[in-house]
Amino acid sequence: MVREALLKFTRESSARLVIRSVSESEILVNDETHGEGIALTPDGVLGAWPATPVAELTAAHFDGVLAVNPEIVLLGTGASNIFPPRELTFAFARLGVGLEVMDTAAAARTFTVLANEGRKVAAILYLS
Repeated sequence: MVREALLKFTRESSARLVIRSVSESEILVNDETHGEGIALTPDGVLGAWPATPVAELTAAHFDGVLAVNPEIVLLGTGASNIFPPRELTFAFARLGVGLEVMDTAAAARTFTVLANEGRKVAAILYLS
């Protein structure tokens, strides 16, 4: 027996903010170009992200991001995957907030998926 499935595909996004493209030199969010790293949620850009090397990040760097109470934070580390200090991962675990580290293009794609699912996600996106 074969059952037919009716599927509706849509290009609409439930998130107010959409990452349209990522390159080595800029991130296009909605119709606004950012030439530096940024922090964002599905509701808006939180601001520019300081050019602190990933290896030097501490929990204090994320105070503004954590203030919006995300359930997960995506850390896009540029063109390649660079892991932050282990203590940062432990600090997030103690807060009950997920921290996922990946290259910026993957973080942008993951952000879009999670935002469209209505998840409480935040992203930090570094340029290369």
